[in-house]
Amino acid sequence: MTTQPDAATLDLLASKALMVRLETLRLSRIAGAGHYSGTFSAAELLAALYYHQLRIDPRRPDWPDRDRFVLSKGHAAIGLYPILADLGYFDSSLLDSYTRLGSAFGDHPDMRKVPGIDFSSGSLGHGLSIGLGMALAARVASRDYRVYVVVGDGELAEGQIWEAAMAAGHFRTGRLVCLVDRNQLGIDGPTEEIMTAEPIEARFSAFGWSCQRINGHDLTSVLAAFADLRPDDIGPPQLIVADTVKGQGVARMENDLKWHVGNLGPDDYEEVRRELVGGSDRDR
Repeated sequence: MTTQPDAATLDLLASKALMVRLETLRLSRIAGAGHYSGTFSAAELLAALYYHQLRIDPRRPDWPDRDRFVLSKGHAAIGLYPILADLGYFDSSLLDSYTRLGSAFGDHPDMRKVPGIDFSSGSLGHGLSIGLGMALAARVASRDYRVYVVVGDGELAEGQIWEAAMAAGHFRTGRLVCLVDRNQLGIDGPTEEIMTAEPIEARFSAFGWSCQRINGHDLTSVLAAFADLRPDDIGPPQLIVADTVKGQGVARMENDLKWHVGNLGPDDYEEVRRELVGGSDRDR
């Protein structure tokens, strides 16, 4: 039976999701552009994973028994870096060099340069295959860590995703968890116009996955989905489809394709920052 999360936990996670959005603004200002909307859609998922769900130890980034996290939609790294800094993987002042020449922090994460990054990304569509490999490695090594993969819904048009889904079902990798950020927009337009993704759960179920679907911005629902994950190594791989809004929290960006990558002027930057902080205050 799922336990209702307490108010303090929900407040903490909401504050961390807000931090992700505010730091995305700040780092985009440093870079001169940023992936605002696709990061905002995943903010609650990232906050809930790192501050509630993942078994990790920032003092030991290479701890063999840590849970693994693969950000398959790697362009949302701008929202992941601030979390890693906040948790103590590295000094937060290093983020001031974001995307500058010589910086460890690029538009996509690099596991060779950034502590806490379990795998590099670039061309999308590879993350679920990587996560499957990690889950199978845990089985071979008799370790009990879980592997979590956040996939963008636009990636579901990649054939490699479905090869990995089929293989994961075949090998019954029960500790592999795929979260689909279902914000319905890719860089080229609505996902259902470019390549139909639905019915997502039915398609994964056909490959032997256990599936849930939730509101990806409702932290109570996110935590309930995590609580319902089964612990078995040998069993159905587990899918969480998180329905989200691209650009969530900023009216001008919500469901607007042009903010997949964009830039805010100085006055707009301050206006959006006030909107985010004010919206957070109203939500409380």
